[in-house]
Amino acid sequence: MTDDRLVVLLGEDLKPVGTAPRDQVHHAQTPLHLAFSCYLLDDAGRVLVTRRALTKRTWPGVWTNSFCGHPAPGEEMEHAVRRHARDELGIELSTISLVLPDFRYRAADSNGMVENELCPVFMATTHDPIVAAYHEVAEWTWVDLGALADAARNLPNLLSPWSVLQLARLADSLAVTA
Repeated sequence: MTDDRLVVLLGEDLKPVGTAPRDQVHHAQTPLHLAFSCYLLDDAGRVLVTRRALTKRTWPGVWTNSFCGHPAPGEEMEHAVRRHARDELGIELSTISLVLPDFRYRAADSNGMVENELCPVFMATTHDPIVAAYHEVAEWTWVDLGALADAARNLPNLLSPWSVLQLARLADSLAVTA
């Protein structure tokens, strides 16, 4: 059993240095911690984008990648991704692959909340219908990956800062073009 109320804190060498309560880690001086992002693809190759619930502490109501989260201390990253897929979107993942193992970012939102994460990025597939948890996801839609990469490049204020940065790297690595 994992304690998903805690996040893994990291030192500048990106090695674990402790834990902190998840509900207390995001603030104006957010410490570096471990997270992940996932882009979910359907059978047509479209990617699921989600709009964060309005009750989220950071970037409420902002469109972003399919889902993201924090692994619990001692939890394998793939297990955390699968757990969040179930908890946030009500789905089981068919496939999962790590596409950006070293993605790291720091960003502050308009209310001063800071994200400061080592955030490996995954691509996954599912055949399940989305049944979103509304405390996590306000709405969702499936879009063409190339069009999403173009939106991130041309209209970055429409998306979360981490997804803009991730999509630029994914477009390069996957040769995504609209």
